[in-house]
Amino acid sequence: MSDPIVTDARIRHGRWEATVVLPDGAGDGIEILHEGRALAGVEVAPDPVAPGRSRLAVAIPAELLSDGVQTFLVRLAGAPDAFARFSIVTGVPVEDDLRAEIDLLRAELDLLKRAFRQHLVRQGG
Repeated sequence: MSDPIVTDARIRHGRWEATVVLPDGAGDGIEILHEGRALAGVEVAPDPVAPGRSRLAVAIPAELLSDGVQTFLVRLAGAPDAFARFSIVTGVPVEDDLRAEIDLLRAELDLLKRAFRQHLVRQGG
């Protein structure tokens, strides 16, 4: 059995939606897990625009959202591995912190490059 192929995944209006190509007979056996528990209301329907593809959707329960990163795994029922995943970040804007850290690392790398070049010039000349 081949792995499902997921495209056009997005979160919209509190729902995760994706287009998926499923192995034969897998449409009824999709699970979306959060912290090991399956979410209720997973919808799988044929995609009217793209024959051979299905639309996969699930409402994201508000009670699962809290500060930090919440990761959801999408898998065939009973399969050990997820074939897709999505994450939601809430609370303190982590993105700004990461950008600040990257900027700091870049600045430090520039200092190291300059010092290394000066060292090479001194050693070579």
